Amino acid sequence: MAKAKKSIKTTKTKRARNENAWYRRKSTHTAVGLLLLFFSVFGFIAFTSFFFHWSYDQSTLCEGLLASDVRNILGKAGAMVSHLLVWRYFGVSAYFIPYFLLILGIKVLFQPERLKPRKLLWGGLLAMIWFVALTGLLFSESHPVWAGGAGYTVFLWMKKGIGTVGTALVLFFTVLLGIVRFFNITPAHLQNWLSRPEKASAPASEMADANAELEAIPEEIETEEELPSQEVDLSMDDTHRADEAEEEEEEQQQQEEEKKPYSEPEVVDEAGDDVELSVEETVEEELSEDDAKAKRKVEDFGAYDPRLDLSTYQFPTIDLLNDYGKSNITVDQDELEANKNRIVETLKNYKIEIAKIKATIGPTITLYEIVPEAGIRISKIKNLEDDIALSLSALGIRIIAPIPGRGTIGIEVPNTKKNIVSIRSVIASEKFQKSEMELPIVLGKTISNETFVTDLAKMPHMLMAGATGQGKSVGLNAVLTSLLYKKHPTEVKFVLVDPKKVELTLFNKIERHYLAKLPNEEEAIITDTKKVINTLNSLCIEMDDRYEILKTAMCRNIVEYNKKFVSRKLNPEEGHRYLPYIVLVIDEFADLIMTAGKEVETPIARLAQLARAIGIHLIIATQRPSVNVITGIIKANFPCRIAFRVTSKIDSRTILDAGGADQLIGKGDMLIAQGSELTRLQCAFVDTPEVEKITDFIGNQRAYPEAHLLPEYVGEEGGEPGEVDLDDRDSLFEDAARILVQHQQGSASLLQRKLKLGYNRAGRIIDQLETAGIIGPFEGSKARKVLIPDEMALDEHLRQEKE
Repeated sequence: MAKAKKSIKTTKTKRARNENAWYRRKSTHTAVGLLLLFFSVFGFIAFTSFFFHWSYDQSTLCEGLLASDVRNILGKAGAMVSHLLVWRYFGVSAYFIPYFLLILGIKVLFQPERLKPRKLLWGGLLAMIWFVALTGLLFSESHPVWAGGAGYTVFLWMKKGIGTVGTALVLFFTVLLGIVRFFNITPAHLQNWLSRPEKASAPASEMADANAELEAIPEEIETEEELPSQEVDLSMDDTHRADEAEEEEEEQQQQEEEKKPYSEPEVVDEAGDDVELSVEETVEEELSEDDAKAKRKVEDFGAYDPRLDLSTYQFPTIDLLNDYGKSNITVDQDELEANKNRIVETLKNYKIEIAKIKATIGPTITLYEIVPEAGIRISKIKNLEDDIALSLSALGIRIIAPIPGRGTIGIEVPNTKKNIVSIRSVIASEKFQKSEMELPIVLGKTISNETFVTDLAKMPHMLMAGATGQGKSVGLNAVLTSLLYKKHPTEVKFVLVDPKKVELTLFNKIERHYLAKLPNEEEAIITDTKKVINTLNSLCIEMDDRYEILKTAMCRNIVEYNKKFVSRKLNPEEGHRYLPYIVLVIDEFADLIMTAGKEVETPIARLAQLARAIGIHLIIATQRPSVNVITGIIKANFPCRIAFRVTSKIDSRTILDAGGADQLIGKGDMLIAQGSELTRLQCAFVDTPEVEKITDFIGNQRAYPEAHLLPEYVGEEGGEPGEVDLDDRDSLFEDAARILVQHQQGSASLLQRKLKLGYNRAGRIIDQLETAGIIGPFEGSKARKVLIPDEMALDEHLRQEKE
């Protein structure tokens, strides 16, 4: 008994202690509740502000705890909390956290006895995980900030495990399971719910059977039936609903009676007005018949998806590209201060006072913006370019006076320590990933360290020039890599011309995915000059064919046409097809001009003038930016021009119509001109092994049976010596004969100058003239003899040949 009494006393003592414990006191509940509410409101405001200013705050937070200039409403603390919970982990799902804290805080304050934190936290955690997976599925590639790091990781994990469709199914059935569990839905509920439409539409004769069935349903189900009626009773009573039902029935009978006279065929009126109305109705039906058919097809089969041809195709992944570490720019404060002082001192020596100076640091170049005092002439500062370069002991000083749209004068100074702009950093950038351009290409980063993304479809053609080894080939690879990461093989095709035979050969592996070529050609990458001419003329034929297709489809450009085709408004049996973009890339254009001349320039000029609307775009690169290569016709039709470093101001003006390219520092430093705008970029670096990894990744996947075939083109080939077939003669045969007879000189170079021909074609015509007996045989270094004395004798000679 004594022991029992002692244990009872001990139990009472423990209860008293528990009741008086600090965590059971009301003051503790109030303090904890208010603290939870504070963190809830703090998190909500910080997250909301983050979604408005995250792009600016992210770059600032890269400086670490010393970051001071943030735009989040709650300052550095709000920016860092948002960065951790939204960016790194949960994305938009992070809003669950302040919501949980709010519910928990309210319960702690007002209902501590009903508090069940374990159930609340477990349920909320499961809901949060589900929502993170959903945002990862929907926004991981187009809107990564919405999904967060955790959402992206969960999506990748589930995608690799069960695929995108499997992930969507898991999420759907998970939320379905949650609804069933939350509302305690049973099979009997489902049966009752499914049977309601039948009861509502059943005739009066079947109502007795339905009522008999309802009597057999357990009472549990009958109580569930009352729930919907209670919800409806909030807005109207049974009598009111019955009256409305009767009114709706009367209106339906009246509408049916009104429609009958228009649909009955026996109603005939000979009045002219009535006849005109009936004709108008039939015309409207005929006009909308095609749209109605297309709509029915879309409803039955869905919109046409061009990617179904290669439905298993996987885009290259980011991990194929080299990671050169963080792309953060390291700032040397001493270097900035020294350069600023030297610029100010140099200008002071020439009595130029500066009111303000600011520095913008890029990966390879720092832009110093200065505002001179009133009364200072801009041309005076521009003329001091060499003096400033001397004082800074730097190569590549460039003065922009003034900077368009800013009202300042810019002085670009190369950094002592340059940062690599990797292709990985720009491909993975949000600006490129979210771009909805037709042909997005990412070229590199600007002086302000912003990723430069532009649309090739709007350029619409690109001219790229620069001295040897300054980055042209890397630039071409960056353009092609951008398109490979964004466009499906169905959507774009490449025509690659490589006279050097070594620069573009890596892309041979993706021939049956992305390349286009002439029929019966063994290799898709063109290296022979004769095949280049045939390919260019083939593209002209393709251009003309596409314009005919657009004409019959009544569309103005390829975007409108493809949208119409996808919505099944165009019939493939009438010659319509989905049109991929075609990008022609020519490396070493100068070599083609030297060997083929007018035969290359003419079709390129045609394509540059007309091919934009039908989706053919040109990219031409050369290391000889001379006037003979970049002619007026080429420049007029290539509004987008890229200049890497060149050796003279003349070359810079030939490319850009402005100076500056001769002051670049090389290794990818470039200027891009789009209209009147001139922008300095650091080209993204893509190495040969990276291109090999990408092409191997694509080439190892299922492909089309062969490369995309261009229209067949038969070149103008003349006869060889000893042949007298008039059908094989060049179309300029008679014109060439007259020129040689007039000058009495049998020279191929004369034909090249007068007829603006390439060397190969001029040589073929010379052989044909020899076969025809107009000029004599080859005599070494001497010009061939002309065997016809004058034009009258030539006309007689040609007439006799035809007879």
